[in-house]
Amino acid sequence: MAKPLLNRESFRDWEAATWSSGITEGEVIRQVGRRIADEVMTQTLPGQSILFLAGKGHNGDDVRAACPWVSNRRVTLIHLHAPHDQLNACVEAFSRGPDLIVEGLFGVGLNRLLEGEWSTLVTRLNACACKTISIDIPSGLDADSGVPLGVAVEADQTWTIGAPKQGMLEPNASRYVGQLSILGDVGLLGLRDSDHRLFWGEDDDFTCYPLRRRLETHKGSYGTAQIFAGSHGFHGAAVLAARGASRAMPGLVVLQTEAAVLPPVASQLQNVMVSALDFPLRWHPKTSALLAGPGLASRALPDCLKIQIAELWGKSGFALVVDASALDWIPKSRHGVSGVRVLTPHPGEAARMLGVSISDVQNQREHAIRQLSSEYGGCVVVLKGHQTMIGTAAGNVYVNPSGNPHMAQGGSGDILAGFLVGLLAQEDYLKDPIRAVRYGVWNHGRAGDACQVSGARSDINQMPDFL
Repeated sequence: MAKPLLNRESFRDWEAATWSSGITEGEVIRQVGRRIADEVMTQTLPGQSILFLAGKGHNGDDVRAACPWVSNRRVTLIHLHAPHDQLNACVEAFSRGPDLIVEGLFGVGLNRLLEGEWSTLVTRLNACACKTISIDIPSGLDADSGVPLGVAVEADQTWTIGAPKQGMLEPNASRYVGQLSILGDVGLLGLRDSDHRLFWGEDDDFTCYPLRRRLETHKGSYGTAQIFAGSHGFHGAAVLAARGASRAMPGLVVLQTEAAVLPPVASQLQNVMVSALDFPLRWHPKTSALLAGPGLASRALPDCLKIQIAELWGKSGFALVVDASALDWIPKSRHGVSGVRVLTPHPGEAARMLGVSISDVQNQREHAIRQLSSEYGGCVVVLKGHQTMIGTAAGNVYVNPSGNPHMAQGGSGDILAGFLVGLLAQEDYLKDPIRAVRYGVWNHGRAGDACQVSGARSDINQMPDFL
């Protein structure tokens, strides 16, 4: 399940509560070692070389505990109690080009600068072109601020123990953290989350998704997703949004697009009802969720379109997802709106909506979500980008764990917006709309990850079946 983000103090309190309960450090270290070994075996092939770097603290103990569980690989373990004793051995090991380096030099307790030979060691590690895994936290990175203490390991992946550490999500920390994953279920006491508001999502949050369908149903049982999207020069957004909606399998997808682009849009869609935008707007009488915005960037579109979308935001009873150009048309209001409302800005759009700089948004992403939600009637906000966040002004904010940099391309957001409206058109998903939105974001990222692993192009035509 989703894990709260912890600072150094709260993580230490969690450990202390665990030891007080009778669970020993040795028991947890053994379980962590086994989890590390399992991941190493998954990410390497028989015969490949693994270099383990173990410091003198518990992070080093975790790494040492992993070694006996690694089989059919060439394993080298270097104990680094003092770097001047083993620096040459490390440099020589780096030069041999191991297939994987697993480092556990320092943990979350580090509160001093890495200087002298420690700094040299980390610098040499960063300079070698080997895949590097950091255990719990990249050595040298401050667990609270996400700032390197002089120098820090630049990991390809970080396997953090129990729950993510607060500093790992700071804007500049990704350079050091790389891809973040959680080694959960390692014997630590159950973590109480009542005092936390920011959570890291996990795959098992969605084990019951997609929701099961009853046998005695028909297309009318699963709602109608209405989409206003696409205009001259931007017709591809309409196609991608409609395909994304179709993947969520609502009963019906209805797309209205600018008349000038109707032929190329309609020719690329098979199970979508496509027609030209009418002004004033008209929508399908059974619409249960509506998406507005993808590709509606043509200057030829009339102002009445913007006015009507703004009115729908405040008055319509169905779920409404607003993306792209339409984000600028929504009126601010601290009064609650009548139905489920979702905004899907990227950082630049969020900055424009809040009247701040992009760096302001990126430096305080959780605050940006809460402020946007508050200023737009308590809506759900999906702040896209690396580690997309989902939340509202008053509730929890969740960090999405799936996705990769190869999804940073035009059209990715259109697919996501379409997938979300397709989910929210269905009554069963509306019973827990925030979780449904989280599921949509997670599944979108998961599809991108699968495409990247398989080497397929990450476009909707190549998306795996689960999106």
